[in-house]
Amino acid sequence: QVQLVDSGGGLVQLGGVLRLSCTASGFAFSIYFMKWYRQGPGKEVELVASIGSGGISKNYAGTVQGRFTISRDTVINTLYLQMNSLRPEDTAVYYCRVYTSRQYWGPGTQVTASS
Repeated sequence: QVQLVDSGGGLVQLGGVLRLSCTASGFAFSIYFMKWYRQGPGKEVELVASIGSGGISKNYAGTVQGRFTISRDTVINTLYLQMNSLRPEDTAVYYCRVYTSRQYWGPGTQVTASS
């Protein structure tokens, strides 16, 4: 069955960096569009970044453009989100998501950016 496992979150100082990972299994990872979402405290779910099957097509929310980079490794079936210059408003639970026959979500990983 499809499984997504997010990891890599933690507490980081303002301006710091983190790299999130999402390990995928149970489906043909290389052919599916993948996305990162986040939900901050008291906020709605927000699409952060997406990446096409070939890893070339990438899109970002305006709030993270220029600071975050999405990538994928189809050899080890892993999705990444490199986050630089973290701000307080980046504090959220981050989720990876795929839509195959239906949508699947990872369990989420908490990112807290604080001074």
